[in-house]
Amino acid sequence: MSIDLTEALAALRDGRTDARALLEESLARAASPACGQVFLRRFDAQARAAAQACDDAALHGLGRPALGGLAVSVKDLFDVAGYPATAASAAMSDAPAATRDAPAVARLRAAGAALIGHTNLSEFAFSGVGTNPHHGTPRNPVTHAVDGLDRVPGGSTSGGAVSVATGAAWAALGSDTGGSLRIPAALQGLVGFKGTARLVPLEGCVPLSPSLDTAGVITRSVRDAALLHGVLSGARADLDERPLSAWRLAVTPTFMQDELEPAVAAAFERALTALRAAGARIEERALPALPRVAELQTQGGITAAEAWAWHHARLAERGDRYDPRVAVRIRRGEAIAPPAYQALLDARQRWIHDMNASMRDIDAFLSPTVPLQAPEIAPLLHSDDLFFATNARLLRNTAVVNLLDGCAISIPCEHPGELPVGLMLWAPALRDGTVLGAAARVEAALAAACPAGAR
Repeated sequence: MSIDLTEALAALRDGRTDARALLEESLARAASPACGQVFLRRFDAQARAAAQACDDAALHGLGRPALGGLAVSVKDLFDVAGYPATAASAAMSDAPAATRDAPAVARLRAAGAALIGHTNLSEFAFSGVGTNPHHGTPRNPVTHAVDGLDRVPGGSTSGGAVSVATGAAWAALGSDTGGSLRIPAALQGLVGFKGTARLVPLEGCVPLSPSLDTAGVITRSVRDAALLHGVLSGARADLDERPLSAWRLAVTPTFMQDELEPAVAAAFERALTALRAAGARIEERALPALPRVAELQTQGGITAAEAWAWHHARLAERGDRYDPRVAVRIRRGEAIAPPAYQALLDARQRWIHDMNASMRDIDAFLSPTVPLQAPEIAPLLHSDDLFFATNARLLRNTAVVNLLDGCAISIPCEHPGELPVGLMLWAPALRDGTVLGAAARVEAALAAACPAGAR
């Protein structure tokens, strides 16, 4: 798919195509080998009805809704009326069908999304790698086109990202607890936006860590992310069109840039050079509190404690039906007693205060989204040690923003023919519009600087 959602909507408005035709193209891609292990259940009949309804409304002069009848995939955490949500887990295989849509799903449906199916994920959304032993692991289609190797899709929103990368969906609804939107976006050359958590309701969604969980989207462009964020949050998200030179951007020299793979370091520095050449003001800014993030992740931190609270009864009954690698991470929370959990919550609030004080006068910080490119799948399947080390590296930068209760977006910064690399713009809570606006200008500048003027 060479155009984004915004361009497809323009084609619908101009009468150059209709939603039904575009949907059939999406459904054909969803059924293609490239989408193997992506969809756990399909909603074809519902999707066709939605596209037809949008076309009929336009035909009768009633206007076309915001999403126009175009295909959107849904992570298998969110309730969709008439279907079960199983979190891609064998332990949830007998979950009953939902009687109503989750609010986030309902908002997409009301905006004219043609919901095409529940997508695969890391079981219970508890991994940044994207592997799943129950349903198989979707192959990263973008990296495969570059070098022919089977590389990880990134997680936990693995299937959602692949649905967008293959053109089966124009956007994917997913969740982000420690990077689960931004990591697969970075590894597949897509845009992943994690807004401020409180802005999008999470009712009707299987939780991982309620203190950190965020509903958000994977798209093909920043403007698409802004459109979807507006639908999900209920607040219009017009992009700030100030020139790049009007934004105050910063990088922090330590932690986020530690131990980068050479290709990631090169792409990041090249992006900064291109942005400065385009007029961006990028300063170096120390964040003294940043290394203290490790204290919040002791014994699995808040995520493990809250995951254990939700899963302990199910683990006692069905522990043999969990992905063993997920189960061991959840069980770490058993050792976090209530006083220690409360101490973590208190320490997080102090850390957020200190971080925000250092970031107050900066519009957005820039960092690599993840410090490595997509690794091959096979070695990770055969080595627990390698898997857990890789998972920790993938989550390192992105998890900072969840603990900050902030907002962040990953946009591609690789050149054609290279494996994908993500550039993350991030800021404290409720600066969603600022991050989206800055990202749009950064995205345009990077595209202009690429060979032939485009990625």
